[in-house]
Amino acid sequence: MKNTVLVVLSCLTVLCGCALQRDVVTLDDRLASSEQRRLELESRIDAYSKAQEQSDQNIRGKSASQNAMIDGLREEIQILTGRLEETEYLLKQQIEFFKDSDEERANQLNRIDQTTSLNQDRIVRLEQYLNFESTGADSSPKSDSQAGKELSEDKIYRLAKQAFDQGDFEAAREGFQKLIKQYPKSGHADNSQFWIGEIYYREKWYEKAILEYQKVIEKYPRGNKVQASLLKQGFAFFNLGDKANARLILTELVKKYPKSNEAKIAKHKLKGLSP
Repeated sequence: MKNTVLVVLSCLTVLCGCALQRDVVTLDDRLASSEQRRLELESRIDAYSKAQEQSDQNIRGKSASQNAMIDGLREEIQILTGRLEETEYLLKQQIEFFKDSDEERANQLNRIDQTTSLNQDRIVRLEQYLNFESTGADSSPKSDSQAGKELSEDKIYRLAKQAFDQGDFEAAREGFQKLIKQYPKSGHADNSQFWIGEIYYREKWYEKAILEYQKVIEKYPRGNKVQASLLKQGFAFFNLGDKANARLILTELVKKYPKSNEAKIAKHKLKGLSP
């Protein structure tokens, strides 16, 4: 009997050992499988993170490039606007001060009209393209305050120039002064200062006009209104009866900018100022 019990216990021990071994093997397999799955997930997560980071970098790079392009287009619009205004201004000066034949004058007007039309078309196309970029392609827009600042700057200038063209000099003067005060580094600042001088000139307040033109010359020496400011200073002195200073200013204009259209007008005026 005792021997039988020992045999049974021995068998149970062997059987339990086999079962335990199988459990251990099964657990090892499950553990290895889980570890492999974990490594696969970590690899996929790492790959996804790298892809997301690369995508973010591409988006930031694209946004920066688009912002730079949009800023460049805005600057080109301001330059073209200045050229257009200068062309219109020279047209009026040529009509007023040149005494050429009707045929020559007609040819001049046709050439200037063609230049004006081309500049206007370019401005329209650029503005349309710029509006498209700003609303559709810019994935990283500027802050509301920055966008509002740019729109306000352009709008103030546009309204002031419109008032000037319509002869509402008081409203125009206030608008140009407001732009210079709020946006002193604006691309419209030099033009605004020049138009303030023009307002005083047309009001026949020539002393004040001379001072305002001088601000253009001193504050914006690289702007596109320096030659025109010198020319109108000369005319203002002439209208005040100060032919000596008129001659001095116009001569300076011809020497500094001999190839400019303003210099041609100045030369014509100087013929009547010979001592």
